[in-house]
Amino acid sequence: MEEEKTAQEGQYGRNLAQGSVVKQLILFALPFLASNLVQSFYSVADMWIVGQFADNISMSGVNIGSQITFILTNVVVGLCTGGTILIAQAMGRKDQKVMEEVTATLMTTLLIAGAVITALMIFLRVPILNLIQTPPAAYQEADRYLTVTCAGILFIFAYNVLSAVQRGMGDSKRPFYFVLIACITNIVLDYILVAIFHLGALGAAIATVFSQALSVVLCMVTLVRSDFVFDFKPKSFRINRHYMGHIFRLGLPSAVQNGVTSLSFLIITILTNIIGQENASAAVGVVSKFNGFAIMPAVALGASISTVCAQNIGAGRWDRAVKTCWIGTGIAFAFSAAVFAVAKCFPAQIIGAFNEEPALVEYGVVYMSSFCFDYLFVPLCFCINGLFIASGHTTFSLLNNMMSALLLRIPVCVVFSLVLDMGMFGVGLGAPVASAGALCVIILYYLSGRWRRNIAMDGT
Repeated sequence: MEEEKTAQEGQYGRNLAQGSVVKQLILFALPFLASNLVQSFYSVADMWIVGQFADNISMSGVNIGSQITFILTNVVVGLCTGGTILIAQAMGRKDQKVMEEVTATLMTTLLIAGAVITALMIFLRVPILNLIQTPPAAYQEADRYLTVTCAGILFIFAYNVLSAVQRGMGDSKRPFYFVLIACITNIVLDYILVAIFHLGALGAAIATVFSQALSVVLCMVTLVRSDFVFDFKPKSFRINRHYMGHIFRLGLPSAVQNGVTSLSFLIITILTNIIGQENASAAVGVVSKFNGFAIMPAVALGASISTVCAQNIGAGRWDRAVKTCWIGTGIAFAFSAAVFAVAKCFPAQIIGAFNEEPALVEYGVVYMSSFCFDYLFVPLCFCINGLFIASGHTTFSLLNNMMSALLLRIPVCVVFSLVLDMGMFGVGLGAPVASAGALCVIILYYLSGRWRRNIAMDGT
């Protein structure tokens, strides 16, 4: 009934603080899950098509270049968390003015940041490729991929901002439609540029950027025609210092957290470059693409829990927030346990589906045999953290994640792979060990009850 009333009033969005908890969570999470799966699919399409129609050198180039842009994307996604929380809680309170001010501030801030980061990355790409020990044979392909994707950073930023705002308002369907269009466009262009014109990593990069740009443009046109809180006119781009402070206070910890996590996986790429050059790097790239699919249910449900819980906390419904968290955690764990079983039983088949080069498959199987245990811990970490983030406790998530990445994941990878000479198996151990350590801290924090204070707006 409340949703009908909202629609009659012409307000864009959906109230998640009323009705069945299970129904609201599933209806919100399913389009978000589909969006993330589709987004991962077209990332996989780059690697698969390059693997089928180019070679392992081009695959290595795509993996190395995408690892760097992945860090930047994850930082933006983290920063957008601050906006999503504020918008979701304002939606729960039915405060239209706050939603408008936060949306304008978030979009303007990240538009400026996108332009600055684009210039910096194009200028610094060569030193970065040298720093991460890019194999000589794959250097040119990595440089081409990174150059093009850096030039398109603004579109990547814009898509994530628009998706974050829409999710905060309870709409997870439209982001799915736009990412589906991007996916189809990307796959078609991948085939044309890589399989027909043989452009390798460069073709994959062009396809990725063009498809993101198309998705953003279509999203903006559609939202302008809807009763959206932002009209995209030049005069509407403004920064409210008060809300910018809240966005950064809530989003910066998540941005740093995502950046540190992504950086730790980039270090894994550096280790594999040292261990086995382009074959090992390509193998890790294949596993990372599979991993993108494998953890999507956990990522989608964790983010959905965060949004649904934020609206309920904004409406003062803490009981519904807790119930949402545990229902979502159970669903996510069931998915991840099934993925773990598949990865453990069929690693060679998964790696070989991308490229059947014997050395590449051998590296990938060894790496996945230890890495796949991460799927048993990831859903618990993401989903319970979603409850903490909903009440504004993003700093806890930052500190816990940095602890797991810097004190566990990286040291374990280095010690087991290089010091104990366990090679790719040792590199793969870093992820599950780090997630297990993070989960222990998360459980202790939940039991402490400190997360029950809503600090999203007052900062206390």
